[in-house]
Amino acid sequence: RVREAVVSTQSTGGGLNFVQYTYYDAKTMGVDLEAMCRDLENAKDGSVVLLHACAHNPTGIDPTREQWMKIAEVCKKKNHFPIFDLAYLGYASGSFNEDAYAIRLFGELGFEFLVCQSFAKIMGLYCERIGAMMFVGQTAEIAHKCLSQIKIIIRSIYSNPPAHGARVASMCLNNRDMRAEWEDCVKEMHARIRRARSHLHTALKTCNVPGSWEHILSQNGMFSYTGLTKAQCETLIEKHHIYLLKSGRISMCGITQENAKYVAEAFKDAIQNAKEN
Repeated sequence: RVREAVVSTQSTGGGLNFVQYTYYDAKTMGVDLEAMCRDLENAKDGSVVLLHACAHNPTGIDPTREQWMKIAEVCKKKNHFPIFDLAYLGYASGSFNEDAYAIRLFGELGFEFLVCQSFAKIMGLYCERIGAMMFVGQTAEIAHKCLSQIKIIIRSIYSNPPAHGARVASMCLNNRDMRAEWEDCVKEMHARIRRARSHLHTALKTCNVPGSWEHILSQNGMFSYTGLTKAQCETLIEKHHIYLLKSGRISMCGITQENAKYVAEAFKDAIQNAKEN
């Protein structure tokens, strides 16, 4: 029986007791590994732990390979059950294999776990919201038992999902030429996001915006924690019509070479003139 679900961002629902673990270090703008491992250690034995496999949302910060090993060691010690959120495969590094590192590591270490993959972003199937749930078990018998329980849950929730998105994804994955073309498209999307980060970083430096902005380059994926305060974000929204979450998270996909200077100048104005509460 699951006692707790341990997550990196605030969550509710499902009749579970959700406990938030520390992930982001605002001072270093990186993973707070020490605090994260401490929180996982303090979680009840056998807890479900939600992990982002790559291109972490909302921070854009992924653990290194060494950090993933330490996270795995704690989860193994505490007999936790990992669930990997995999919505951005290929967007962190441009490589499916590289971005799947954490999942394969946990598999090699003998974990049983779930992977919840979305194709909405990486296949452009936003309207279909198509994905796949994969269970890795120690034996085929355990996997079959898990599948039977999942089918019962599915039957009670939606019974039969729309087929269109699944058929598109299946065709793409099972046709060698289409799969190769899709992988190239994902690589281009990754490159597009990296260029957006570079444009913004260059503009921030050129406009002499106060602060260090190296994290814009070191973070991965579609989103970035800018480090801006709530008041500064409100200034960007209300005065400059640059829309982001008040936590400072911004979508890098909205940045172009043409608007990067405008965004940087708006950042500078918000940092220098926003009135903190």
